[in-house]
Amino acid sequence: MAELIKNVEHASIFTLKDLVEIEQGRVNSLTLSQTPGCKMTVFAIDADEGMSSHAASGDALITVLEGTGEITVNDVPHQLSAGQSIVMTSGSPHSVRGVTPFKMQLTVVKPAE
Repeated sequence: MAELIKNVEHASIFTLKDLVEIEQGRVNSLTLSQTPGCKMTVFAIDADEGMSSHAASGDALITVLEGTGEITVNDVPHQLSAGQSIVMTSGSPHSVRGVTPFKMQLTVVKPAE
């Protein structure tokens, strides 16, 4: 059976924020799972870097792991710090920007086809 969660050692303790490193002027990511119904990715985003407005084909949950990020959903900016989360409804336009260098986990859940 294929592993549904990849790029981490199973049955071992790890810290999500340590899986990706912040690099000056970059957005780095590591995919943990990518199935038809769910995608999980950890991102490290430098200050003033990010992702331009786009929409996901499923509901998306962002949890900030370190630092501060600005998540704009439907043209409304939200500043999130470590430990805070926000959900974007499927199809909602959203963008991400580092207020400070920050790390986040993104989970996108799609309906069964």
